[in-house]
Amino acid sequence: MKILVTGTKGQVVTSLVEAAAIMDDIELVTVGRPDFDLADPSSVRQAILAAKPEIVVSAAAYTAVDRAEDERNLAYAINVTGAAAVAEAAAVLRVPIIHLSTDYVFSGTDPYPYLEDDEAEPKTVYGYTKLRSERAVASVNPRHIILRTSWVYSPFGSNFVKTMLRIGAERESIGVVSDQWGSPTSALDLATAILLIATYPEKHYTGIYHLSGTGETNWSGFARHVFDVSRAHGGPSADVEDILSSDYRTRARRPANSCLSTDKFERVFGWRAPSWQSSVETVVRRIIESDYPNYSPPLHGRHKA
Repeated sequence: MKILVTGTKGQVVTSLVEAAAIMDDIELVTVGRPDFDLADPSSVRQAILAAKPEIVVSAAAYTAVDRAEDERNLAYAINVTGAAAVAEAAAVLRVPIIHLSTDYVFSGTDPYPYLEDDEAEPKTVYGYTKLRSERAVASVNPRHIILRTSWVYSPFGSNFVKTMLRIGAERESIGVVSDQWGSPTSALDLATAILLIATYPEKHYTGIYHLSGTGETNWSGFARHVFDVSRAHGGPSADVEDILSSDYRTRARRPANSCLSTDKFERVFGWRAPSWQSSVETVVRRIIESDYPNYSPPLHGRHKA
């Protein structure tokens, strides 16, 4: 099976490349700038039609949540017009598309894990463009899966886990928001899920699914677990102080609740992501091995031997 993935450097793309490399029956190709540019629909169509894939994974997107508040037109062009061009090219080839979306399509004000058919009510420009991208993809390609996820991290690129470890190597303590809740999701697990969908014997190529790590936490609990795992393996750590969202203001308003119900995905595909804690351990160990192989705690304050 030939799978085309949009993007070349993102966390999910890199995780997909790694996962597909050990699968004999998968040929995975990635497309990115300058030949493929979501802001240039003609380049999107040309790149996808030339590759002639059997399935398209729409992973590339505008993801700068705060900057999107000031770059609305660019965010819309990439996330909506660009995504529609990807889906349309796949439709021309009569192949399905798996399109990645986000928890930000919801308001985040409800107290329970969101279901796929709950009302979408984004509160940010980013969330609005991702919701519009879902609808654009579905309207031009009937063979589609919209895969919503949340709090993505991995051994690659820039993400919360890597940021916490960097801060742990530089400082003794950090304040982390405690009133926003969600399910951390390893891009390694997302890659597993995407390849499962692509190769599943019974094809379910229509609809919206939620996929995130199993279990819930807040950002400060997420950070504490990262540091606990890192400390146990000789890596950087810091003390975590709970703070409120009002103490850490951002340009875009973050959802208070980003938890997603993944029951539908498990019912259809028979797979549930590991607990978020176990996936964090896998990723933290890899980051320590690659980024902090000879780490020694600084000899000051609480780190003093």
